[in-house]
Amino acid sequence: MPNALSATEAARKIREGKLTSVDLVKACLKRIEETDGQLHAWAYLNPELALAQAAELDQIRLNGRPLGSLHGVPVGLKDIIDTKEMPTEYGTAIYQGRQPDADAGIVERLREAGAVIMGKTATTEFAFVHPVATRNPHNVDHTPGGSSSGSAAAVAAFHVPLAIGTQTNGSVIRPASFCGTYGFKPTRGVIPRRGLLQTSNSLDQVGVFARTLEDAALLTDAIGFYDPSDAKSYARARPKAVEGCATEAPVDPNFVYLDMPYHDLMASDTIAGFDEIMELLGCQVERIDASPNLVDLIAVQHVIHEYEIIHHLDTVFTEHWDALSTSLQPVLERARKISEAQYQDALAVMQSAETFFQEFFHDYDAVLAPSAAGEAPKFSDGGTGNPIFSTIWTLAGLPCLTIPLMVSGNGLPVGVQLIGSAQEDDRLFRTANWMLKKLENA
Repeated sequence: MPNALSATEAARKIREGKLTSVDLVKACLKRIEETDGQLHAWAYLNPELALAQAAELDQIRLNGRPLGSLHGVPVGLKDIIDTKEMPTEYGTAIYQGRQPDADAGIVERLREAGAVIMGKTATTEFAFVHPVATRNPHNVDHTPGGSSSGSAAAVAAFHVPLAIGTQTNGSVIRPASFCGTYGFKPTRGVIPRRGLLQTSNSLDQVGVFARTLEDAALLTDAIGFYDPSDAKSYARARPKAVEGCATEAPVDPNFVYLDMPYHDLMASDTIAGFDEIMELLGCQVERIDASPNLVDLIAVQHVIHEYEIIHHLDTVFTEHWDALSTSLQPVLERARKISEAQYQDALAVMQSAETFFQEFFHDYDAVLAPSAAGEAPKFSDGGTGNPIFSTIWTLAGLPCLTIPLMVSGNGLPVGVQLIGSAQEDDRLFRTANWMLKKLENA
């Protein structure tokens, strides 16, 4: 079925006239109709609008006009990303029916690349702690993770080949791990955030979901650009992820596995899986104890995230307090007690972390790390999983990639995370490609 194609394959077939965008979108819509009654991956879907976009893109190809890298390929968008033709509701009834008057910057880039904006994927309330109705495609008794719940589930369930999410703590890497997809969060500043819900100006970052490494690179390149309206967007050339993915490593890369105190949260089968991977990688992996200073960064991330979400959205929270979940309310009450001095101290530590990792990666190509504690928790547990395995890397703004390499004792996917040096996202893709070939041939 066309919906099972990778984005790279689908785009190639469309360019060559072997597949139409309309047929691809129809196949995706059929799959959604068959499975989304159980999965609830979509917050908004307009089949007629999706098909109209596809038909227009097919006509552009027939007319011999230039084609973008994603021409005719459907993409799902987390429901905190503004779209002028679709509502954007932030995962909360407070914003039910909210209709933006302009596309987000990354949506403009998707349109330029020829993508079909398929619809809006479900997100947790304000992209934070309270779970949404979305279920894990591998077992509906389990959570898909959060906050990019629907994006991960939609890609894993073959609803779309690509989807976009965001990460302020672990909201791309963790759901990708739980759902068995590739998930990539680029270096902070590679993808701008104009037109997205802002929960933390310092920490919010855009990420992507795909079913292949090359597809994750393809989507990243399509939506990475400099936008002066975003203070974190930097005015320099971006790493070329697709090029990095296709490049052979000049020498065997060096990995480091940092033993963190929170690794005692890992499931026994996850630990066993990592031991096996490290054995296969052999002398290319150095295992060391993490500095206690690194673990202290977890509290720093919490201070910045909670302080900023209150300051960005306090008016909304105050006016609609009774409409907020009982999961979110206590977090906000705690956040209101964080002082300006505590916040400024946390920002200074974040800056020092960025500086530390600039030096750290002189000796290593990537950090090898868990993406999550193990398999996706039960949906009935009422959460979306612990994001702690992403916290430090997100705070430091480093590129993070999760690869679906392991399976739990219960048959659920578990990801392996690679973290690279800032603004060397292409090198991280090159290293990931090397590792995949190494493990495949082991």
